[in-house]
Amino acid sequence: MTKNPIFNALGASGYIILVVSVINFISLTQGSKPDTPFAPVVFLSLLTLSVVTMAYMFFYQPLLLIVDGKKKEGVDLFAKTVGFFTLFTVLILVLLFSGVI
Repeated sequence: MTKNPIFNALGASGYIILVVSVINFISLTQGSKPDTPFAPVVFLSLLTLSVVTMAYMFFYQPLLLIVDGKKKEGVDLFAKTVGFFTLFTVLILVLLFSGVI
């Protein structure tokens, strides 16, 4: 990702919104069809993809900084990214529980 924690956190939030939107769209098109044996395969595959995507968004740049000998900057970038992601999550929860969304 980038060295900008806001963009990293927004990217993670955007990925989550995209995945939820696709899942909602698919569930609308499938109606009340029963699950097949492939459903767990799809969900485990999506989980694996999501873990890898989040690891890249949260850890890649900080790890590069740490490997380059810039430990403090790497840890700061990781902490700020997690902090901004937490703020975005709290904001969404506040909007949800206040009835705005």
